[in-house]
Amino acid sequence: MPAYRFVTVDVFTDQRFGGNPLAVFPDARGLSDAEMQSLAAEFNLSETTFVFPPENPEHTARVRIFHRTAEMPFAGHPTVGTGYVLAREGRGGDGTLLFEVPAGVVRVTIEHDDAGEVTGSMISAPQPLSTGLEFPVETIATCAGLEIDDIVLTTHRPIHASVGTWYVIAEVTSDALKRAKPSLEAFHKVCVERTELNGRFSLHLYAHERAEGDSIHLRARMFAPEAGTIEDAATGSANTALAALLLSHSNDDARRFKIMQGVEMGRPSLLHATASRAADGIRATVAGHCVPMLRGEALL
Repeated sequence: MPAYRFVTVDVFTDQRFGGNPLAVFPDARGLSDAEMQSLAAEFNLSETTFVFPPENPEHTARVRIFHRTAEMPFAGHPTVGTGYVLAREGRGGDGTLLFEVPAGVVRVTIEHDDAGEVTGSMISAPQPLSTGLEFPVETIATCAGLEIDDIVLTTHRPIHASVGTWYVIAEVTSDALKRAKPSLEAFHKVCVERTELNGRFSLHLYAHERAEGDSIHLRARMFAPEAGTIEDAATGSANTALAALLLSHSNDDARRFKIMQGVEMGRPSLLHATASRAADGIRATVAGHCVPMLRGEALL
């Protein structure tokens, strides 16, 4: 009976039982697509990653990311956590790893404390900002269990945005963010009626808190019930898209963000995001700490 080693880590936190849990299979050679999907469903976390040798020998690894029901082209907390796990196992090289994911190549920069211990990582999203359809305010309010007046339109309307994975991003008031409660029926209705979404409708809500020094403090929540994640504790791919989107509505060359997520779930997470203008568009990064939790074997 083949055994596949796994570890779990809490990502975007320095406290156990905080942040977003992640399961990592550091050597997934031999696993089929169906087995990886079944393992992701068995762990029942927002994502599980599977590490393979890279197709390009100049890269570190090929990483496949599965949520409960499907594979993802790119995701933030799984990439941050996988970089942390591989670095702790001595695969950090010179401190920079290159991961092949379906959306492109992700650069992972390993972070250390003063004693040289690996504490987390920073990732660069694989694509520049893309934006797509705007969504009616009424749709966002209904899906989030809010009122129309709770949606803030000062900077942008609710809009589809991506730096590797697509999210509908909408600003709400601070009070509304705390009150938001996803309507599973409304989410399903949107997926049925909006066939261009291909069954994927992930809603990322955020609220401005304050500016402090050179950082903008935000609070965020992400709902994706159609993918099996009622709410996510920390969504790096959504927050990199958010950082890039906000920069696109400014005259700045770069911006820094501190984003709190998962508070309402009892799993507070802190994400450090940046966005900057580049030759091919607006690029974004996200960074955070990780904490090791579990290790074991899956028997297949």
